Amino acid sequence: MSELLSPFKIRDLSLKNRVVLSPMCQYSARRGYSNDWHFAHLARFGMGGFGTVIFEATAVSPEGRITYGDLGIWEDGQAQSLTRIVDFLHGQGAAAGIQLAHAGRKASSALWWRGSFNETEEEKSQVAFQEWEPVAPSAILHAEGPTGFKMPGELAPEDMEKIREAFVAGAARADEAGFDIVEVHAAHGYLLNQFLSPIGNRRRDAYGESLENRMRFPLSVIASVREVWPERKPLFVRISAEDGIEGGWTLEDSLVFAEELKKLAVDIVVCSSGGFDGARFNIGKNYQVPLARRLRKEAGMGTMAVGLITKAQDAEAIIAGGSADMVALAREALDDPNWPLHARMMLGGAEDPYAEWPVQEGFAIRNKDRSLQIRGFSKS
Repeated sequence: MSELLSPFKIRDLSLKNRVVLSPMCQYSARRGYSNDWHFAHLARFGMGGFGTVIFEATAVSPEGRITYGDLGIWEDGQAQSLTRIVDFLHGQGAAAGIQLAHAGRKASSALWWRGSFNETEEEKSQVAFQEWEPVAPSAILHAEGPTGFKMPGELAPEDMEKIREAFVAGAARADEAGFDIVEVHAAHGYLLNQFLSPIGNRRRDAYGESLENRMRFPLSVIASVREVWPERKPLFVRISAEDGIEGGWTLEDSLVFAEELKKLAVDIVVCSSGGFDGARFNIGKNYQVPLARRLRKEAGMGTMAVGLITKAQDAEAIIAGGSADMVALAREALDDPNWPLHARMMLGGAEDPYAEWPVQEGFAIRNKDRSLQIRGFSKS
C-alpha cells in the first residue's frame, strides 16, 4: 500500500492522500477578484486526484499584492468569489487551502511574463492596472532592473498592527468561504520573510537585529491567525528554510523558528528556500527535501516537502522514509494535472485505480487502456 496515496488526518481534516498542489500565482485577477481562469486552473487538480489544493498567494490588503493581478481577500466579495471553487474541490474529494500573503517590498511589481511595466493605456483599463508604494521592515530595494521593484517605505509599528489585523480578517473570511486549511506565507522574500531575514530587516527597534526580535512580528501574525482560525482546522506556514546568501537566514535559524511555531499550534511547515536577490542554490530534482527532513527530525515538526519533485517513486520514498508528512507539486502539476491518478497506476495498492478517476472520465480511461493493453491491462 502506498503511503503517499493513503489517507492522512490532520486535526479534524481527513485527506484522501498526501499529495498537495502548491500555491501558484496566476496574476490574472482584477482588483483581487477571482474569475473563470482561477476556477478552471484549480478545478482540474481536484479532478486530477490531488488530496489538497492550495490557492495562490492571496493578498490580505491591496498594497500586499505582488502585482495588480493577484487575488485578494481584503473584501468579503473577494472571499465569496472563491467559494464556488472551494465547493467544486470538495465535490471532487479534495481539501481546499488558501495561502494568505503580503508581498512587502516585492509588491507592486510587473507581471512576470511581461518583465516590465509595458501595458498600453488601453490594456491598463482592461486589466485594472495599478501601481503603489510598497512597504517593508526596512527601506531597502529588493533588486535593481526593469521588473518594477520600488523603494519601499519602512513600516511603523502602528502600520504593522494594521497588517496583522489584515491577516486575521483574511483568515476569518477564508473560514467563511469554506476553506479547510490556511497557509501563512513567510517565505520567498515576501513581507514576513523580510522581517525574519537580516537581508531584508535592518531595523534597530524591537523587531530587528537579534533573531528573537526578527521573529517577533511574524510570530505575532501567525499567533493571531491561529486564534481566529478554528481549532479543528489545520494551520500551515511556508518558510524559506534558508536564504542561500552569506549572512542571511540559515537552516539553524529555521530550526529555532520551527520550535516557536510548534508552540503556536502550527501543524505543518512547508519547507521552501530563497527569495532574495543574489541567492544561490544547487537546483535539481528533490533539492529542497533535505530541508523538510531536518526540520521534521530535529524540531519534531510536521513538514511538507517541495521543490522539483516529479517522480511518483521519489514522492513515495519521501513519505515512506520519514522526510516529510506531505509532498507538494507545482510546475509538475501544470504539466500533468492528473499526476496523483497516474501515480496510483505506477505505485499500485488500489483494488481498482480506475475508480479513483472522476466518474465521468474513469470508464473512458479504463476502456482506452483495455484496448491498448496498457497500465492495468498490460500483459507484460
